[in-house]
Amino acid sequence: MLTIEAREEVWLLKHPFRISRGSRTEAQVVFVTVSDGEHAGRGECVPIARYNQSTQSVIAQIESIKDEKRLDRQHLQKLLPAGAARNALDGALWDLQTKISGKRVWEFANIPVVPEVVTTLTISLDTEAKMAAAASANTTAPVLKLKLGGDDLDLARVEAVRQAAPAARLLIDANESWSAEHYEEIVPALKELGVALIEQPFPADADEVLQTLDHPIPVCADESCHTSADLLRLTNRYETINVKLDKTGGLTEALHLCECARESGFKVMIGCMVCTSLGIAPARLLATFAEWIDLDGPLLLASDREHGLAYRNGKIEMPSRELWG
Repeated sequence: MLTIEAREEVWLLKHPFRISRGSRTEAQVVFVTVSDGEHAGRGECVPIARYNQSTQSVIAQIESIKDEKRLDRQHLQKLLPAGAARNALDGALWDLQTKISGKRVWEFANIPVVPEVVTTLTISLDTEAKMAAAASANTTAPVLKLKLGGDDLDLARVEAVRQAAPAARLLIDANESWSAEHYEEIVPALKELGVALIEQPFPADADEVLQTLDHPIPVCADESCHTSADLLRLTNRYETINVKLDKTGGLTEALHLCECARESGFKVMIGCMVCTSLGIAPARLLATFAEWIDLDGPLLLASDREHGLAYRNGKIEMPSRELWG
């Protein structure tokens, strides 16, 4: 039998991070190890309050299967639902397999390696002046993602950032905060400002309105898309999906989701929660399948794990063996 251990960790942020649903000053993660007595694999997840998860509920889910006689990635998909708990265990099982085999994850998973990929840099929801200042402080970032709030200041925020970063590609993320009226009023101007993607403008349970609206800018599903089972419902509403391991329940389902999404005609973004490099490392492997990479979570932290991912000039390198996989 494998031994499972799970604990809560708290990582302070460099600055308060705000989206339409609220703000935070720390990242609460669950750190998991899975051991066969000789080797140990590590994984990390971020419980998501939006989906009624907490560190306590996630640890309880993990502990509920500690006595399972069979624990491998395939069986794990049946033992736990998609979500943060399964993600941490899935990541630890992938890592354990590398420790036992001596191979890297991409070797036995047959995933093509992309040595460096460009990631977005996220600018937290704030006043137009503060968001412009954040853009000015990151003039070398090739892609900026702006958190918007669904209020009258949204367009001014984007205009201010565009002036501060005229060469950057701009993505926006509304985190379910818009109304249809706000969408129709603001999107033409966003198109003129060169915005390349709009992420989750409407609540996940009210996104059917996207079937009746024009899409001069491609729209990306985040809260509306968790696993491959969601794809059929998203057709004619979204052009892109945001794949996050804390939604899919780990790399195993994420690989399947990416494959199904591409076959269904969706483009793919690889996203993350605010987490350490250990949480990002499995998602980094998915870059091969994606048009957009949004894996800047560790850059928002005051400090990162030892052997953290290398971020240079807006690009992320592959994880080291010491970190994961």
